[in-house]
Amino acid sequence: MTTEIPESPGPVDSSAGRLSFPRQHARTQRFSLGAPRAFTVAPDGSRVVFTRSASGTDRANQLWVLDLADGADGGERIAADPGVLLGGSSERLSAAERARRERTREGGAGIVGYATDAAVELAAFALSGRLFTAELRAGTARELPVPGPVIDPRPSPDGRHVAYVAQGALRVTAADGTGDRALAAPEAAEADTVTYGLAEFIAAEEMDRHRGFWWSPESDRLLVARVDDAPVRRWWIADPAHPDREPVPVAYPAAGTANADVRLFVVDLDGARTEVVWDRGRYPYLARVHWSASGAPLLLVQARDQRSLLYLAVDPADGSTRMVHADEDEDWLELFPGVPCWSPSGQLVRIADEGGARVLAVGERPLTGAQLHVRAVLDVTDDSVLVSASAGEGADDPELGEVHVYRVNELGVERISQEPGVHSAVRAGDVTVLVSATLDRSGARVRVLRDGKDVATVASHAQQPVLSPRVTFTEAGARRVPSAVLLPTGYDPADGPLPVLLDPYGGPHAQRVLKARNMFLTSQWFAEQGFAVVVADGRGTPGRSPAWEKSIKGDLTLTLDDQVAALHALAERFPLDLSRVAIRGWSFGGYLAGMAALRRPDVFHAAVVGAPVTDLRLYDTHYQERYLGDPRTSPEAYRHSSLVTDDGLVDPAEPHRPMLIVHGLADDNVVVAHALRLSSALLAAGRPHEVLPLSGVTHMTPQEQVAENLLLLQVDFLKRSLGLA
Repeated sequence: MTTEIPESPGPVDSSAGRLSFPRQHARTQRFSLGAPRAFTVAPDGSRVVFTRSASGTDRANQLWVLDLADGADGGERIAADPGVLLGGSSERLSAAERARRERTREGGAGIVGYATDAAVELAAFALSGRLFTAELRAGTARELPVPGPVIDPRPSPDGRHVAYVAQGALRVTAADGTGDRALAAPEAAEADTVTYGLAEFIAAEEMDRHRGFWWSPESDRLLVARVDDAPVRRWWIADPAHPDREPVPVAYPAAGTANADVRLFVVDLDGARTEVVWDRGRYPYLARVHWSASGAPLLLVQARDQRSLLYLAVDPADGSTRMVHADEDEDWLELFPGVPCWSPSGQLVRIADEGGARVLAVGERPLTGAQLHVRAVLDVTDDSVLVSASAGEGADDPELGEVHVYRVNELGVERISQEPGVHSAVRAGDVTVLVSATLDRSGARVRVLRDGKDVATVASHAQQPVLSPRVTFTEAGARRVPSAVLLPTGYDPADGPLPVLLDPYGGPHAQRVLKARNMFLTSQWFAEQGFAVVVADGRGTPGRSPAWEKSIKGDLTLTLDDQVAALHALAERFPLDLSRVAIRGWSFGGYLAGMAALRRPDVFHAAVVGAPVTDLRLYDTHYQERYLGDPRTSPEAYRHSSLVTDDGLVDPAEPHRPMLIVHGLADDNVVVAHALRLSSALLAAGRPHEVLPLSGVTHMTPQEQVAENLLLLQVDFLKRSLGLA
């Protein structure tokens, strides 16, 4: 299937009065600025709360309310403006807040997160380390005078209190700012290693758990995580561009080494605490916590090898737990957004891999089958569960690159989203906010539905890109690898085959072949430079089936095999010049690019290797051990899947191919040691290469000049390396 998108004007140089794509892409933070996000729907359907910046180049998010009183669209209004609240002064972020934003890949500013009470009447948020609340009906905001710097403030369900973290302590204040006090704080002797109410590195980076405390539905107590990272090995992140600055210590749990010690307490508002007890030796990972009026506090705890997990109900009176359900898998067990939780009738809601399919289960009964691949639970009510899902292996139509929203109950499955694309939703009561990204428009369209009927839209201020992708979606090779091919605008087959650029992520937890226009903007820009660009989601990528994801267990090199297979299969149908093939990538994609140049120089002729993991022993426990096990007991699996070890390059082939290695020196996720070890090994082997160190840059590249010039420098390298310059 070929999807042609109506073209907008092509890239224009900024000297002609309009921004070029690289500058626009960088200035808009990949066209994310100005787009509405973080939706919350009031349970009575009277309002929708969200954040959005004022324009497509403004980083500062404001808090907005869309009024839906009496079923009518009452219009949007600002509930909190960071510029007003801070008096025009710049934000100042604590080290803890910068780390939290790095874990969530948050490049924005202003109100980047908020939480509300149960009625969605009161919102709390932090600005510049200070605590603010907004009364959402009245539209007024105020600062509460509390100790800082404040992290992750959350109102109690009844709106009478706000809990937050400051200086490693979980604190609470009345909603009017009185009675501030610490409920749980580290002792003086443990202040350097212990925090209350924050997620540890592994939870935030790999488990998608970004919080460390949870209010009871009665607002009289909280569940609070205590994290002690004293057992975790310390690494040091230096800034070579500023030798006067001390290196920053980072507690980094590399594969095979100790994790932080995580415990959980029930803490009353008077400070009394009771520890929650489970077999932490067998199940050390606290992956999920859920506490609602529908049942006891619910925990999901996971074994270190991630092949078994328990769903536990907590008795808040004494901290004891009872097993509600247990799951096991010979490879690993995935964690999913929105689950576990209780249904209003008190049944356990979970997503499970059963019979080769990823299904929604309520109680012990699966409500979906092989036709759907369930990805997340979005909302649970008495009469239905709202989920996001892609087509499963049993579907009549694979719906390549599509993700839809479905309403599921015992009577069957109903699709809420209709047009081909990537959809998600937030629901409360009879109001649903449907967010839809498609190929025929940039960004996402946000519709507000009441009882399934459109009642409002939420405007986006994101900029329109200066180019439009031309994408052909297809499946490649015997394994039907989901693929997308992009050619230059106006390409004439008479011009002959084009040099090829593979542009994958190609690994776990990130899907690139999606029917959303903005997914392919950068790929199309590379195509406009004279390349045929190929994006392929091979084994290990999400969205297809449990078997597809888990087939890489013990051997990550299979991800490269699928890139090669897709390339060769596509060359039979598209104008691909296999004598000039390059690959670029970042993070796992950078690892894949490095492996392509080292292991398959018969296929690949140049590689841009961005922020790569090169020695897999140096990446974190929860991620790396899921796929390769413990390096102490599976050393060969780590060696085979790594690019380098202590002995140098791993299984390099001839001839040597040009390689541009790019890495942020401030990266605390994939530390720059990965790039430096690869460069040293290449030098020791007599293999010329280029290294581009990015001073002050982390695993993200939100800085405008950095992001813009990275694209330009990559094109220059690729053209030089393939003899196109």
